[in-house]
Amino acid sequence: MADAAPPFTLGIEEEYLLVDKETRAVTEKAPEGLFEACEKRLKGRVAHEFLSSQIEVSTNVCSDIGEARAELAELRTTIAEVAGDYGLAPIAASTHPFSLWESQHHTDRERYNEIARDIQAPVRRLMICGMHVHVGLGDDDELRIDLLNQISYFLPHLLALSTSSPYWRGLDTGLKSYRLSVFDEMPRTGVPNQFQSFSEYQRHVDVLVQAGLIEDATKLWWDVRPSARFQTLEMRITDVCPLMEDALTIAALFACLLRMLYRLKLRNQRWRIYSPMLLEENRWRAQRYGLDEGLVDFGKGAVIPFGALLDEITGLIAEDAEALGCTAEIAHLKTIQARGTGAHRQLAAHAEASAAGADHEAALVAVVDRLITETTQMPEA
Repeated sequence: MADAAPPFTLGIEEEYLLVDKETRAVTEKAPEGLFEACEKRLKGRVAHEFLSSQIEVSTNVCSDIGEARAELAELRTTIAEVAGDYGLAPIAASTHPFSLWESQHHTDRERYNEIARDIQAPVRRLMICGMHVHVGLGDDDELRIDLLNQISYFLPHLLALSTSSPYWRGLDTGLKSYRLSVFDEMPRTGVPNQFQSFSEYQRHVDVLVQAGLIEDATKLWWDVRPSARFQTLEMRITDVCPLMEDALTIAALFACLLRMLYRLKLRNQRWRIYSPMLLEENRWRAQRYGLDEGLVDFGKGAVIPFGALLDEITGLIAEDAEALGCTAEIAHLKTIQARGTGAHRQLAAHAEASAAGADHEAALVAVVDRLITETTQMPEA
C-alpha cells in the first residue's frame, strides 16, 4: 500500500481578525506596514483577506503533522509580535463578540473589489474567519472526486469540534457556529454536489465559467472542494480554533479520515453516500449545538451522543493515525470533547466575568481578552 498510496501531505490556512488592544474592537483598517512586516518575516505565507482588518496565514506543504505544528506556531507567534508593534492583536475566532460589520472596509484588491460588486450586502457582512485544511492526494483527479463524495458525511463532525462563533453584534446567538449563518448567504456554499467522475465535475464548473459567472473553481466556496490550485481536497467547513492544539487535531482528523476512506477503496469498499438533505440536517445540528446534542446516525435513524460518535471514529482511524504519525493529536479529540470548543470557552468567559460583577459590555471585553491569550497559547511540550 505504501508505494501506491497518495502522499497525504498537509497544508493549513487560518484567518484572524485584528483587534485594537485598548478597545478590544476589530480595527477598521490594518496598516499596510503590518502586512509588509509580516511578509518580510514569513515569506509568502501571509496574505490579505476580504476585509482589511483580517489577515490570512498558510503553512507550506507539510509532510506530517509535526511540520504543520512547527509552522503554525511560527505563523501565530509572528503575527502576534508584528501586530503588537501596531497596538493590535490577532484573535483566532470565527466571529468577534461585539464589533459591527458596518464599520469594516474590504481590501482594495481586484479580486475583492469584484466580489464586493458582484455579491453586494451578503459579502459586506463577512466579518468572519475560517480554517481550511488541504490534504494532498497526488495527481489522481478521480480519487479526489471519489473521496469528495464520501468525506462529506464527516463534515458536520469536523464543524462540531471546531466551533468558535457563538456571538454576533454583542449578542449570544444560541448557535455554536454563527459564522456559517453569515457565510451561507453567499452563493456556491454548503455541502458539495455528488459527482460520478472528475469530468462530470469539470463540466459543471465549465458551465459557470462559460456563462461568465465565475473565472474558475476558486469561487466554489463549498464546505469541501477539490482545490483548483493544488492536487488536494480542501476542507473549509470548520471555524478557526482559538487554541492551536485544537486546530492541529482537526487537521489530523481530516487527513486520517481521507486515508481511512482510501483504505476502503483498496478493498473495493466505500462509505455509504447519503443525500444532501440528510447531510444538511447534521450540518445544522453541528452549527446549532456543536458537541452538545449529538448528530444523527442515518443507519440507525437516531441521534447519537457526540462522545459515542467520536469513539466510533477514532476506532475506525486508529491505523491511519499511527501511519500518519498523529496518534497524539487524535487522542486530543477526547480533550476537546470533554472541555468544549472555543465557543464553550467564550460563553464561559462571559459568564465568569458577569458573575464577578461585570456588565454585559465588560463581559464581552473579557471574552476578547481570553481569545487574545488563547490565540498565541502554545501547547505544552
